[in-house]
Amino acid sequence: MGIFCWALSTAAVGTSQQFMQVAFWRAINGFGLAIVIPALQSFIADSYKDGVRGAGFGLLSLVGTIGGIGGGVLATIMAGQQFFGVPGWRCAFILMSTLSVLIGFLVFLFVVDPKKTNTTGENFDRDELIEKSNGSASSVWIESWTATKAVIKVPTFQVIVLQGIVGSLPWTAMVFFTMWFELIGFDHSSTAALLSVFAAGCAMGSFFGGLIADRISQIYPHSGRIMCAQFSAFMGIPFSWFLLKEIPQSVDSYYTFAFTLLFMGLIISWNGTAANAPMFAEVVPIKHRTMIYAFDRAFETSFSSFAAPLVGILSEKIFGYDSKSIDPVKGSVREAHALSQGLLSMMVVPFGLCCLFYTPLYKFFRRDRENAKMATLKEDEMF
Repeated sequence: MGIFCWALSTAAVGTSQQFMQVAFWRAINGFGLAIVIPALQSFIADSYKDGVRGAGFGLLSLVGTIGGIGGGVLATIMAGQQFFGVPGWRCAFILMSTLSVLIGFLVFLFVVDPKKTNTTGENFDRDELIEKSNGSASSVWIESWTATKAVIKVPTFQVIVLQGIVGSLPWTAMVFFTMWFELIGFDHSSTAALLSVFAAGCAMGSFFGGLIADRISQIYPHSGRIMCAQFSAFMGIPFSWFLLKEIPQSVDSYYTFAFTLLFMGLIISWNGTAANAPMFAEVVPIKHRTMIYAFDRAFETSFSSFAAPLVGILSEKIFGYDSKSIDPVKGSVREAHALSQGLLSMMVVPFGLCCLFYTPLYKFFRRDRENAKMATLKEDEMF
């Protein structure tokens, strides 16, 4: 349902003629993604065991990022062309919608809920009983409300959401990287190449981060993932400082920027796959997994959206950014410096707080995981 929802809205954006039409269908697109992302994360959590779940989430992130890079390049190429008299950007939206519909059918036909593949059939029988006992609409809403209260009360969930709200601020602020590089003087293709290098580093980093955390969690089962997350968050500070402060802001620094962005992406992208997503799967009963991922995305995405406006406000009001001083071709070194100061403020401080906010998990994670295991065992005994 979520895939078909975003397929429909994507096609509608491609055919829209007015801004409000685009805005409306983009909102519907977000609704579809809000269905798919938590369900997909819950699916990965159910498909992998505790000790290898980081690799599963890392692989998901790697494939998704590679697809994002390829889609971005293809859309950019198509945008400047016309196909049968239709602007290329509209064709890109229609192509993506068509592929999404195809993927939706493939998911419907071939994807099987991991909880229903248990060889003993116990999970399948339990699900059938739950469906029969909760058949009415009112009981579904009551169960959802009960699950909501149960998830929100889990201390590990509260801590991870808190660090996620702060830790997602730098990533939202990074949308200004494109503008920053072009202010320095890089052309569109060079800027796109630098951002692609960073995206590739993040893709590989999220995968390797998940693998590393899986290995360390086997040695330190209650703290290994937390240590990996804190290391990754802390390393965002020196990398951000070196990128925005130490490298000369000149087109001659292209390769220095490229190598820095690559290694930065490799190191600072671990948190989601190494810690957050795998730990969520362990601190609530199985039936609440989709709920906990949905809440996490809702809280983090909502609050992280403030980062981009804050970068703009800091750059203009405090560091002297002036859009009227920008050369449309050569950019402006002065404005690039002002923007880099704003970016630095919204990256170094949140990365440090994110690292700090993981600390309470050394106390809460073990207890919450044991409570979740006990709750799952009780459910199994009931059914």
